[in-house]
Amino acid sequence: MRPLKRHGFTLIELLVTMAILGVLVAIAIPRFVSSREKALVTAMKADLRNLATAEETYSIQHFAYTTSLPATVYTVTTGVTGPTITLTTDGWTASVGHTATSRTCALFAGTTPLAPAVDEGVPKCTPRQTAKPKPQKNP
Repeated sequence: MRPLKRHGFTLIELLVTMAILGVLVAIAIPRFVSSREKALVTAMKADLRNLATAEETYSIQHFAYTTSLPATVYTVTTGVTGPTITLTTDGWTASVGHTATSRTCALFAGTTPLAPAVDEGVPKCTPRQTAKPKPQKNP
């Protein structure tokens, strides 16, 4: 009798392959989430920079700032919420958010800062939320 030729993989080979793939996926997912978060923050900061340009252009043309710019002058990136613009005595403040993250970004012109922004004309975003530390047990 001729020996049977076996085609395919053994169960052990398949399990080892699945374990290796599982480890690779466990490494890749947090990096993907981090990259996505950075992209969302970059979109919010870009929208705030565009808003600053539109506000300054409006103020040059109309001798005042505004809380609502026409859609033909300024539009936000898909998913970005806002901007919330507030006029101050010597300028304006604005903040934006995004539907896919809890982080927000702010920008101000003048002397009235809006947290988390601390430097005039520089968009700043809230820090990334990290896991809450476990409460320590008292002895």
